[in-house]
Amino acid sequence: MTTSPSSPEPPPGGPALSVDVVLPCLDEAAALPWVLRRIPPGWRAIVVDNGSTDGSGGVARELGATVVRETRRGFGAACHAGLTAATAEFVCFCDCDASLDPADAVPFVDEIRAGAADLVLGRRRPRGRGAWPPHARAGNTALALLLRRRTGLRLRDLGPLRAARRADLLALGIADRRSGYPLEMVVRAADAGWRITEHDVPYAPRTGASKVTGTWRGTWHAVRDMSRVLQEQPGREGVTP
Repeated sequence: MTTSPSSPEPPPGGPALSVDVVLPCLDEAAALPWVLRRIPPGWRAIVVDNGSTDGSGGVARELGATVVRETRRGFGAACHAGLTAATAEFVCFCDCDASLDPADAVPFVDEIRAGAADLVLGRRRPRGRGAWPPHARAGNTALALLLRRRTGLRLRDLGPLRAARRADLLALGIADRRSGYPLEMVVRAADAGWRITEHDVPYAPRTGASKVTGTWRGTWHAVRDMSRVLQEQPGREGVTP
């Protein structure tokens, strides 16, 4: 069962912000130094090691991040493990491959704190050749259109850089543990009447090979998982196997 989002926090000048950044991680040792250097001061990085074999967990610890191990493979499993490990008032999600700058989420949190939005998403704007392969972009566009039919939301991207309040996200009861997790978050938030906004963010070529949308096969699996989420009826519960 979903609940209405919490009341806005006091305006700037009140208590210090409490923000955790969830970073799902699978073999991202090469990208982690750049990503963790870009975590805003005072924010905590939670790196969720989803079965890395390149020492990513150790690299993250050496760089001062909190490391959570999630043995169940899947993007959604890693995201949710990070969410449940978070303790901050606000939680941001960001890919751990250096394609997105976690510092770009600062205005997202400010917007939520000011009471102007409940969930803020980053609309990816490619910077550099190969930043967003055509097949991945096509799959995202198709899903955005299906999402509009399902919820009425006019979003152009379902990007992984996003922010919301931790307690409100947990109350949504997101069930998918694979590639459908990001979309289910948006669908459940829309069904609950959340105010959802979208802002442009730079999107650079990732470091290393993509585990999800870097190939046609990976994109197909992601679209399949997300399409399954869109077939759920409002209020329907269930965990994706």
